[in-house]
Amino acid sequence: MTTTERLVIIGGDAAGMSAASQARRMKGPDELEIVAFERGHFSSFSACGIPYWVSGDVGTREELIARTPQEHRERAIDLRMRTEVTEIDVPGGRVRSRDLETGEEAWTGYDKLVIATGARPVRPALPGIDAPGVHGVQTLDDGQALLDTLDRTDGRRAVVVGAGYIGVEMAEALLKHGYEVTVVDRGEQPMATLDPDMGRLVHDAMSGMGITTVPGTAVTAIVTGADGRVRAVATDDAEYPADVVVLGIGVAPETALARAAGLPLGSHGGLLTDLAMRVRGHDDIWAGGDCVEVLDLVSGRERHIALGTHANKHGQIIGANAGGGYGTFPGVVGTAVSKVCELEIARTGLREKDARAVGLQYVTATIESTSRAGYFPGAAPMTVKMLAERRTGRLLGVQIVGREGAAKRVDIAAVALTAGMTVEQLTALDLGYAPPFSPVWDPVQVAARKATSAVRAAGA
Repeated sequence: MTTTERLVIIGGDAAGMSAASQARRMKGPDELEIVAFERGHFSSFSACGIPYWVSGDVGTREELIARTPQEHRERAIDLRMRTEVTEIDVPGGRVRSRDLETGEEAWTGYDKLVIATGARPVRPALPGIDAPGVHGVQTLDDGQALLDTLDRTDGRRAVVVGAGYIGVEMAEALLKHGYEVTVVDRGEQPMATLDPDMGRLVHDAMSGMGITTVPGTAVTAIVTGADGRVRAVATDDAEYPADVVVLGIGVAPETALARAAGLPLGSHGGLLTDLAMRVRGHDDIWAGGDCVEVLDLVSGRERHIALGTHANKHGQIIGANAGGGYGTFPGVVGTAVSKVCELEIARTGLREKDARAVGLQYVTATIESTSRAGYFPGAAPMTVKMLAERRTGRLLGVQIVGREGAAKRVDIAAVALTAGMTVEQLTALDLGYAPPFSPVWDPVQVAARKATSAVRAAGA
C-alpha cells in the first residue's frame, strides 16, 4: 500500500516553486502531496526584472511572471495564494496559516517542510518613511504602485536612497521616465560591492549621465508637504526636493518565522543549512533562496547573498532531495552584474576589505582595456581590477566597470575562482578571440598578467 507524504512549502517564488516543481518531477501526486503558501498576489516572478519594467525596457508586468498559480496547480501543486504562514510548530510537524482575504486561520501538517521566505527590504525608521510617494521595489505590487505614482505625479524630481544594485538600476529607470534624479547613499562611492576606487568610476559615469550622486551622506528624514505627500529628502546638511522617493537600501533575510521556531540562524540573520540545503539539525526541513546564508568558496565564511540565480539552484536541489533524490549546493563566489544606462558593472570574489577581514594578504592589479580590438568599430573602454593572494597567486576577486561587452567577462573569473586557479593559470586560458569580440589579450587576462607580476614582485 502506497503512503502519501505531504511536502509543505512556505514561499511561492523562485526557491519555493522551483523546489515544488522538481519534487513533483520526482514523485507523482499519489506519492507526494505538495502544498505551497504564498502571501502575495503573484508566484514565480522575476524581482530582478522590476527596474527594467519600470524603465519601459520590459513592456508588461506579465512578462516577468515565469509561471502563474494556475499553471502550478495544473501540475498537482496546491498553491494557496494570499495566504501567510504565521507559525511553524517544529515538534508538531505543522504550520499555521492565515488567509489574508478572509482572515481565516488553519493548521496544516507536514512530513517535509521547505522554508523559502525570501528577504525583506531594509526600511529604516525615519520620519515620513511611510508617506505617499515613497516606494520600495521588492514585489510586482511594489513596481505597479511606483509606476502608478510616476504616471500621476506632476513634478519630475526623484530621489533614490541607496546606491547598490537596486539603487543604480532604479536611477536609470527614473531617468528614462524623464525625472531629474538624485541618489543619496551612506557609502563612500556607489556600489559598495566594489572597492572604492572602482566605485568612483561608477560615480563619475552616473554624473556624466546627468544623475546627481551624493555619497557619504545619511538620510535623516522624509519631508512631507501640507498634503502629506513626500516633498524632499533630508540629510544633516541639506534637503533634496523630491516628488517621488525610491528606497534601494538593500535587503535582509526574512527569517522571523524561523527564529520564532528556534531554527539555527547565522551571523547575517539567515538560516543555516548543510550542503543538501537541509536546515542544520533537522532532517525533514529544508531552506533556500534569500532567507539562507551560503558558503563563500573564496573566504570560507558564510554570507548572505540575495540573488535569483542562487534561489533557483537551491530550489532544484531541495526538490530533488525532498523528492527522494540527491543533490548538493557547494557554495558561491559572489558573482553579480548590473548596469546603469550604458555602464556595465560586475564583480566576483572578494573585495580588498573582504580579504583583510579573513586575514588574507593580497596584491592588486588594475588595467584599462577595450571590449573589442581597439581598431574595430564599437570598441568601448573597460577597467578591470584583480586581487590575488600574495604568496600563492591564488585568484581572490575581480571587478569590472565598462561599456558594452564588459560585465559578462566576469564569468571567466567566476569559473577560475570556483576552480581555485592562480592568476598565472588564468593567463594561459584558451579564450575565444576575434576582433569584434576581444583584443588579442582579453582584458581579464591582461589584468591576470599584471597580477602575476605583482605576486612575483611581492615575493614570499
